[in-house]
Amino acid sequence: MQSQNYIGGQWHDAEQNRQLDVVNPATEELIHRVAASDAKDIGRAVGAAKAAFEGGWRRTSGRERAGYLRAIAQGIEERLDALARLEVRDNGKPLPEAKWDIEDTAGCFAYYADLAEELDGRQGEPIALPSDDFEARVFYEPAGVCGQIIPWNYPMLMAAWKVAPALAAGCASVLKPSELTPLTALELAAIADAAGLPAGVLNVVTGTGAEAGAPLSAHPDVAKLAFTGSVPTGARVMAAAAQDIKNISLELGGKSPILVFDDADIEAAVEWVMFGIFWNQGEVCSATSRLLVQDGIAPRLLDRLAEEAAKISTGDGMEDGVLLGPLVSKGQHEKVMGMIEAGAASGAALLTGGGRPQHLNRGYFVAPTIFVDPPEDAPIWREEIFGPVLCARTFRDEREAVARANDSPFGLAAAIMSSDEARIERIVRELEAGIVWVNCSQPTFVEAPWGGMKKSGIGRELGRWGLENYLEAKQVTTYVSAGPWAWYLKN
Repeated sequence: MQSQNYIGGQWHDAEQNRQLDVVNPATEELIHRVAASDAKDIGRAVGAAKAAFEGGWRRTSGRERAGYLRAIAQGIEERLDALARLEVRDNGKPLPEAKWDIEDTAGCFAYYADLAEELDGRQGEPIALPSDDFEARVFYEPAGVCGQIIPWNYPMLMAAWKVAPALAAGCASVLKPSELTPLTALELAAIADAAGLPAGVLNVVTGTGAEAGAPLSAHPDVAKLAFTGSVPTGARVMAAAAQDIKNISLELGGKSPILVFDDADIEAAVEWVMFGIFWNQGEVCSATSRLLVQDGIAPRLLDRLAEEAAKISTGDGMEDGVLLGPLVSKGQHEKVMGMIEAGAASGAALLTGGGRPQHLNRGYFVAPTIFVDPPEDAPIWREEIFGPVLCARTFRDEREAVARANDSPFGLAAAIMSSDEARIERIVRELEAGIVWVNCSQPTFVEAPWGGMKKSGIGRELGRWGLENYLEAKQVTTYVSAGPWAWYLKN
């Protein structure tokens, strides 16, 4: 396992020679140490990225960049099992989920390799104008040096969502992974190095948000900032970006609703409701953590949810059959348990769960938890918990369902369970969310845009939208008539 920063194509200790502990959340055991970086390390990395960008990377063709992206994808595929196991030890998620994440990571690099090649064909695209006296074209240029800050819930996949489109666009990156889960980001750097990516094009610097993330956000040579994480931290990143008017994209929190109508298939609804909140321990920004269920189906649906949630196997993600691993850290465990205690104190009924599974006396585990009828102003109903905690309320009709779904400061995702196609089409257009799932929850595809409304963020990742995050469109207009005076007289 790597432990140093990757800067300018070389491995470096932190300038102050300090380190951060990396802990296995299932066992609470120390598994590794990485560099505890500060502003000096960030400055070094940004300088390396700037030198690489201006030294030639910005002028490479999309086809050239695609070659590096495909080599990185291949390197990830060749190490898939080892990377997945490292992700489990670092993050805690079950091994099958980690394997799917690493597969998606490789697929993300391969996808943006294709878009990089397509970008060559888009350069100089003609623009239709109302005047024959002028011709206009558009070119797409890389935004520059990118600062990229990622969370701990999908460590390597979130790195790919940012690094792959940035490289495809011709940008150079400084990636800061979460201090809680830095290990696969460092392995990504090693894979990129083995793929021959030019020195300085990708730099990975580990450290805390305060000591490394903040100086990266504020560095004057960073032209583009991309952040995924909490709303309070996103607000600070946005404030730092405002000082230099940086290009910025933010993917922040969520408190996403799932609406279940009386005409929905109960067993299918149970499966998707559970998947929407218990997948990845509920540590998912788009988790459908607010269940809105129509009165007529509510008693049966809630009974079945309680039955099935109690069957979910919880334990070390390396163990066969485990479906729910530990939360990522002691701090996150304390936060989620505090929210559960506040939920009970608010008067909400605890349907199932609510504490540590009895068979697990160590590790940051929380049993699958479901509350019913929390007050509408209760924190467990209004605020992102980021754990395996579902809150359920009922509704009478479609209008009430939509109103309650939209009554949130967040707008990342939403889901609808119904067999009425006309109703679905009406509600899809009414929901204030950047992502809407119909008769499912949480499917994510690299080809489709990802991002939210309101406090859930700014901009979109994935698909061609993700590439455009890292591009600047340049208009080039040419006068093709006899002369400006003749044109002026004619018009």
